[in-house]
Amino acid sequence: MKRLIKHFLPCLLLAACIFSLTGCTKPPAGESLEAFGTYFDTIISIKIWGGEEALLDHCKEMCSRYEQLFSRTIPTSDISRINAAKGQSVEVDDETIELIKKGLYYSEISNGSFDITIAPLSELWDIKNNPGNIPDAASIEEAKSHVDYRKVKVEGNTVTLEDPKAAIDLGGIAKGFIADKLKAYLKSEGIEHGQIDLGGNLLTIGSKTDGSDFHIGIQKPFAKTNEAITTVDIHDQSVVSSGTYERYFKKDGKIYHHLLDPKTGYPFDNGLLQVTIISNQSVDGDGLSTTCFALGLEEGTKLIESLDNIQAIFVTEDYSLHYAD
Repeated sequence: MKRLIKHFLPCLLLAACIFSLTGCTKPPAGESLEAFGTYFDTIISIKIWGGEEALLDHCKEMCSRYEQLFSRTIPTSDISRINAAKGQSVEVDDETIELIKKGLYYSEISNGSFDITIAPLSELWDIKNNPGNIPDAASIEEAKSHVDYRKVKVEGNTVTLEDPKAAIDLGGIAKGFIADKLKAYLKSEGIEHGQIDLGGNLLTIGSKTDGSDFHIGIQKPFAKTNEAITTVDIHDQSVVSSGTYERYFKKDGKIYHHLLDPKTGYPFDNGLLQVTIISNQSVDGDGLSTTCFALGLEEGTKLIESLDNIQAIFVTEDYSLHYAD
């Protein structure tokens, strides 16, 4: 793992930057095409070397389609229809089933520390829009009583929530899944070099055009500017981070962040600030970054060491770096 770390070099920082939607034309040989947009409540960018603008247009169409399938806030999406069915069975798209099954896998290997039915708690806390209000204990108990991934039943293309008040939230894994789908499409169209950044979920296609690795900066938690705490070199891989600094509010000197513990109903408080996963598949990076954060340093490290071709960087509250592979 240590071979990946190189300090004080120019890097691409894993942090979302604000861009306007720009058109692209076919580039001269060796130059890149890049497209930007807003999907999944975040800024995305897709950059390719070779190919034509039509490929990027299709990628944006794919993003729009996946948003319409997986969003918890679009009433007509597959996930919203499942959540609104109050325990009735709902038939959904093949890819929605694929993503739910992946989410259930990570829910299971984390013993529920990562749980795709976290929505009742997420909605209660509403960290993104919360000005600093801590829910009362009774409301937290009620919400967490409906968080249990084992109540999600999948049969063919049909999904049933056995608890009528349960609700699915795939926000902890969807962007990685979508990034992998975009990469597969671009590679099928002959693209050999590229970058896909879905709001900090970064996935590369091959290497740079000169054959060298992509140099990626890992965001320093709570840094005032886009400051890297360390960097990694990757080739045809994914880098995904989950941390307390992404969405939070502070009250009475204490930080309340968006990574909620299904067992307590409150944000995790385990001494971690961030977990970064380097993996071949971005969906695994997405699922494991949240899962390992939930498990904590010791148990998260054990999980990573039990898996093949996965590397992790844990950042503890003293900003120390801990590596696992």
